[in-house]
Amino acid sequence: MIVWLSSYPRSGNTFFRIALQRIYRVPTYVVYDVDGVAAQIGPELMDARERPASFEEMRASPEVHIVKTHRRRTDEVIAAEDRAICLVRDGRDSTVSWARLNTKDGGDFETEARAIITRTSGGTGGWGQNVLSWRRSTAPAPVWVRFEELIADPVAVVRKAVGAAAPELVPAAGAEIPSFAELQAHDPAFFRSGATGTHESELPQDLHDLFWAQPDNAAAMRELGYE
Repeated sequence: MIVWLSSYPRSGNTFFRIALQRIYRVPTYVVYDVDGVAAQIGPELMDARERPASFEEMRASPEVHIVKTHRRRTDEVIAAEDRAICLVRDGRDSTVSWARLNTKDGGDFETEARAIITRTSGGTGGWGQNVLSWRRSTAPAPVWVRFEELIADPVAVVRKAVGAAAPELVPAAGAEIPSFAELQAHDPAFFRSGATGTHESELPQDLHDLFWAQPDNAAAMRELGYE
């Protein structure tokens, strides 16, 4: 079977994968041909592996396959019977974090943030488009995990989400998750702050207004209570 680990970029997907590996000792895969995060921070942290078979074969297998995706939910790859865990973070914070990551080696942060906010094309789409595509999915209904809850109590949150989406998995005894300080020491550019509310000090007012001017962003933010 396939359990999708879905999120818009910079919403806690990598941290969830790390916690998942520590708690359940299972590998994770990606929907993409190349796992860019594993290439950057190393596959060992989350036991990132190449997909062992086609999506159809993974889906038909009794083994649980956790597959990361940042794509919007479509029927092109994701089947109606697939389960999903969806991570969500305040879209303004995700925007700040993604723009910072994309400009870590140079480039203008505000220009990059503007491009991210107004993006509507590609598999990922805009933040609101992405979130709403999964929010409207009911076959079966995804298990939702909020970023702020994940970072506050990762063991409890991951166990609750996996228990709902993949009860076949059994947690290992004595699991320990690396602290954010340890992860930041491993790669400070990727593990930047691990905090909420970064938009308050890092997103200029005109970009804040631009974010809210996107109808899908406004709808998703209000639906999730991020006002």
